Amino acid sequence: MAEDFDAGVLIGLLIGEGHFGGDGRQPQVTLRMHVRHTALMEWLDRTFPGGRVYGPYNHGGRHYLQWMARGAFLRDQLLPIFDERLSVQLDEYSWNRFTKMCETYARQLRPSR
Repeated sequence: MAEDFDAGVLIGLLIGEGHFGGDGRQPQVTLRMHVRHTALMEWLDRTFPGGRVYGPYNHGGRHYLQWMARGAFLRDQLLPIFDERLSVQLDEYSWNRFTKMCETYARQLRPSR
């Protein structure tokens, strides 16, 4: 399990800038940030190495990097962090997106055997 500080930073980033959802086939957590936050995205990549940083991208005048978490890493490493630390009391919108992702992709998010 992630250290308290690391997990707290991750939750804060996802509440403020992230997205809980999926691509229709599998669940995914996505975080897009301007390239001026490259050091933070590199920290995220080192600290949570099951995710992956993509980019930089240029779209519509925006210049950003994107971190994504899917598959076994999302299910086995991140879901326990979200279950423990994310709540409706902390941020209702993020909590609702997280629970909708879990409902929509319940089969993919079941613990591995």
